[in-house]
Amino acid sequence: MGMNVGSGSGNDEPEVMMEINTTPLIDVMLVLLIMLIITIPAQLHSVNLDMPVASPPTKKIDPVVIKIDVDASSVINWNGKPIAGRADLEAKLTEASAMQPQPELHIRSHAKAKYESVALVMASAQRLGLNKLGIVGSEQFVN
Repeated sequence: MGMNVGSGSGNDEPEVMMEINTTPLIDVMLVLLIMLIITIPAQLHSVNLDMPVASPPTKKIDPVVIKIDVDASSVINWNGKPIAGRADLEAKLTEASAMQPQPELHIRSHAKAKYESVALVMASAQRLGLNKLGIVGSEQFVN
């Protein structure tokens, strides 16, 4: 380890310093770092959610079910009672379409019933505005 005592030239002039003074640079960098930390918004460790307001559950109303059966001789039954003809069927379907809430139609046909009778019931119900139709007992047609 050596020490620079001075030049041996005997000059009274000070030597030029070749190293850069880093102290002011470090001070400026620290000030900039502190300003950056202050201006960055604080990070929250929570997630803000707008949750819906709970409302009390409404009473569940069971729908009115109308059972329409088409037997083997293609006679149409309304809740177990035979219907005289197409006019009587359409009158009952018109009454059902006016009900609020709209009733469900459960249509069950016998395997030997004519397709024409079942199609008549479905087409009339759809034309009169009944859209809650269900075909019940279709498992008998699997074989």
